[in-house]
Amino acid sequence: MIKSFLNTLKKRSKLFHFFRILPIIILLVLAGYFAFESTNLKTSLLALGSAKSKLNQQLSQTKAELTDFKNQDQVKINKKNTEEINNIQNTYSKAVKTYEQLLSLKEMSAKTSKFDELFTETLTLLSKKNYASAESKLAELSKSISDKKNEIAAAYQPPANISSSNTPPSSGSSTQQVNSDVGTFTVSIISADLNSTKVIVDTASGSDCGNDCPVMSLGEYAQRNGAFAAVNGPYFCPAAYPSCAGKTNTFDTLLMNKDKTYFNSGNNVYSTVPAVIFSGNFARFVGQSLEWGRDTGVDAVIANQPLLLLNGEVVYGNDGEAKRLGKGTRAFIGASGNTVYIGVVHNVTTSEMAHVLKSLGIQNALNLDSGGSIALWNNGRYLAGPGRNTPFGILLVRK
Repeated sequence: MIKSFLNTLKKRSKLFHFFRILPIIILLVLAGYFAFESTNLKTSLLALGSAKSKLNQQLSQTKAELTDFKNQDQVKINKKNTEEINNIQNTYSKAVKTYEQLLSLKEMSAKTSKFDELFTETLTLLSKKNYASAESKLAELSKSISDKKNEIAAAYQPPANISSSNTPPSSGSSTQQVNSDVGTFTVSIISADLNSTKVIVDTASGSDCGNDCPVMSLGEYAQRNGAFAAVNGPYFCPAAYPSCAGKTNTFDTLLMNKDKTYFNSGNNVYSTVPAVIFSGNFARFVGQSLEWGRDTGVDAVIANQPLLLLNGEVVYGNDGEAKRLGKGTRAFIGASGNTVYIGVVHNVTTSEMAHVLKSLGIQNALNLDSGGSIALWNNGRYLAGPGRNTPFGILLVRK
């Protein structure tokens, strides 16, 4: 019994000893756990710190790029580019216009070297993007060209031994002085009876042409059709003019040639450009092309502007078109009853030409091309011209 008691006491002593050291064990376990977790936390914090540092670097770089972008001010850049483009377009347009004025002057005078030099200076300024100075130089050149043209016009002297008459020839040709309410002018005119004469238009192209169209001299048109007289046609776009790039030697008005082919028919359905129609022994002048259909039973249809005379009255004053304001040699086609007239008036504005033709007693008249295109042909020789090659010619042939 005593032995059993001692064994029980021994067991309880071991259990008591275990419970005494249990807190120590728990503390050691907890210490190990916290040490492990502390290490993991430190590692995580270090990783977070590194990520934060990288993120801060990226944010700083993004802020710097945004600041640089803001400093560039795209609105200002776009505005500057737009201004640059506008400067190029505007100055180029003025340069083209001035160059074509220079070409027009060359048709009147061979002495243009100083004007050529001024234009070269302008091109140099343009190449340096000095648009303001280039524009100023172009304005100076344009004025100088205009002054030179006026000087040439003022110095014009009609050929000697020309008679003065306000009556056109009943048939054939004449060069005469005509006295009008706006001055005295030299007129070279050809008259023909429509009862024995047909008016036709010959074209170098057989149909509509949009660019680089064929051209011929007025003499060639006359000779290949057996015409006894001829005059240059309406306005067209000469190859020498920069503004005609992509549409060289084209014209955009209504026209019917000798083969009964209508040119530019589609884009002249509603055209307000005046026209003349020749058929049989009469001529009809209309204020707008839209008044005429596409009848091929007539001999010729010619549209151009402006209409100068209608029923004996001047119907053109001054529309402000620069190329019609200056003095020069200008061509016309007209009719009174059964008589057709073709010719040129020298050293005249378009408005003045209308008054001169009225003084001749012509009832209806239409303006034709002028300047370097001028050509008047009679019985195998030029009375004026020969002018540049053109896409068409107006011809008088015997019936």
